[in-house]
Order: sequence, then structure tokens, then C-alpha cells
Amino acid sequence: MSRFQRFPTAPARRILVCRAIAILVSVAVVSLLLAMSGRNVGELAHLVLTSTIGSRFGLEDLALFMTPLLLTGGAVTVTRRMGLWNIGGEGQFYLGAAGAAGVGLFIHGPAILILPLMALAAMLCGMIWILLPALARAFADVNEIITTLLLNFVAGLLVYWLATGPWRDRVTGALASTERLPVSIPDLWGVVHWGFPLALLIVGGLAAIMSSTRWGYEVRISGASAGMARYAGMPVRVRIISAMLLSGALAALAGMFEVAGTVHRLQGGMADNFGYLGIVVAVLARGSCLAVIPAAFLMALILDVGIVLQTQQVAATVVLAITGLVLLLVAIADECAHYRVVTPATGRTVRKAS
Repeated sequence: MSRFQRFPTAPARRILVCRAIAILVSVAVVSLLLAMSGRNVGELAHLVLTSTIGSRFGLEDLALFMTPLLLTGGAVTVTRRMGLWNIGGEGQFYLGAAGAAGVGLFIHGPAILILPLMALAAMLCGMIWILLPALARAFADVNEIITTLLLNFVAGLLVYWLATGPWRDRVTGALASTERLPVSIPDLWGVVHWGFPLALLIVGGLAAIMSSTRWGYEVRISGASAGMARYAGMPVRVRIISAMLLSGALAALAGMFEVAGTVHRLQGGMADNFGYLGIVVAVLARGSCLAVIPAAFLMALILDVGIVLQTQQVAATVVLAITGLVLLLVAIADECAHYRVVTPATGRTVRKAS
């Protein structure tokens, strides 16, 4: 008699199939609920498709959403390979945006010089912001989830104070905002700036570093078994600190791309939960840096669809519930991918004819 058994790993193809089924199920459930509420599902579906992947405007929005998600998702993925959780992407995003805005507002010069300075300042601010949690985790074994999470609120309040206080817009009087930055990341396609392809290259480079360098190997081994890594002579504490610093720099760079390429000014609330959504992207990527790209695309598509639905008087709470449903079913699908039918006598997997 056959039975289900959970295996520790699952083939990538099986995971993709299960996720595709989960997305189709979520679409069917959402369509049914919208139809029961009196909505014309066909018209909504057509509008969603033409407003997201079916139009230039929608594709531009997807790219703008993907840019910060790629970097915040990559930031969390780096620490996950170390066996850690960087929940502070939101705060590092804010600090990166503040550092970049400070350079853009108060240092004058050609964009070709100012933009790299803004990026360096942003990454430095992100690394400084995560340094204390990194040291606390490495030397005192303090839970990094708590420390990085709490610093998010401090960073958000700090940016709000800057935008309403010493750096406030004295020209137009805009609320909780600085004046427009004099330099910006050049546009590549419509409103899509060069930060998008740079984010893709950074994630690709991160994947190469994690898989093809000694540092990446030691990070992966330390994350799998810190005791074994110490026995092999690997500097586990140094790797913890370096991985968390790199994570903070990536999340902060997302803030720089947002402030210099999309928003063009520092303002309260500009992070728009990209730091927290990066956690979802990393979970969907399952520890693979390259898988961050399709995971970020899926998350960006969900956000874009949510905006379209809100324009059709679908309540924001309903959109949030739909987002949660999709992610829940995808998480269930990931778990189901680990189960297979086996025969107790031989322990072999039963392959069903497709």
C-alpha cells in the first residue's frame, strides 16, 4: 500500500509546478469571490492584464516595483545563507535613502560624480545601521531578528524628522519631504531608470559570489553548521558580520535607487514596505540568489494588480487579503512539493503517468 512521505529536498521543477497550481487556485478563488460580490470578473481580468503586463505603462510599473524588491530580497537571501534573518531591511532602506539624499542635497557637482557618491554614502549608512545587530549576534549571540526589527522604527522616525525638520522643503512647502534632488539616475525606458538593470546585475553578481568564491562557500558552510565550520577553521564570527554588512548595504542601495531614480526626494513613508516585502521575496526564492529575480517579479506583479483593483473601487483591505491568499497558497505549495507517494516495501517513489 502506498503512502505519502516528506523528503528534505524537492526538485526545482516540482516546486515550479506546485507554485503554478497554487497561483491558478488563488486566481480561481479570487474570481469566485469577486463574482459573488457582483463584480464582472471578465472585465476586471481584462483590465488587470492590459494594465500590468499588457501595456507599456504596466511594464514600467513592474520594473519600478522590482528594482527595490530585487535588492531587499537579495539582502535577506544573503543572511539566510548564513542561517540568519535580517528583518531590518526597511530601516536600512531608509538610512540608505537618507545618506543618498544628504549627498545629493548638499554636495554639488556633475551627476557622473555625485551619483556614485550617493551610492557609496547609502551603502555606508546601511552598513553602519546594521553593524550593532551584527556585532551583537556575532559576539553575544543576541537574536538578530529582534534588533534589526526594532531599528526599523527608529530609522523611519529619523527620516521623518529630517524631512519635516532640518531638510524640509522650504521652496514648495511640501509636507514631510525635502526639496527635489538636483541629480537623478538617468531614465532607461520611459520612467524606468538605470537602477533596474543595475539591480539585476547586482543580484546576478551576488549569485556568482555565493556559488563561486571562498567567501560564499564559507558563508554557506557556516550557515549549514557553525560547529563544523569552526572545526574546519573558518572564521564564523567574521562571516556573520560580513554577511550582515553586505545585507545592510544591499537594502540601503535599494533606498538610494528609490530616492534618486523614482521619488527624487527624501520623504516620510517612502520605503512603502519594500524592506518587509523583501523578506517575502527571499522566502519565495528559497535561498537562491538567482531565484530572487522571478520571486521579485511575482511580488511586483501582485503589487501592481492590487493597485489596478483599487482603482476599480476594490477596498484596500480586500486587496491585502488577496495578496495574503496568494502568498499563503504558494507557501503551502512549496511544502507540498516535498511530499511524494512511496511504497513501504521498497521505499521507492511511485511515479504516476502524466
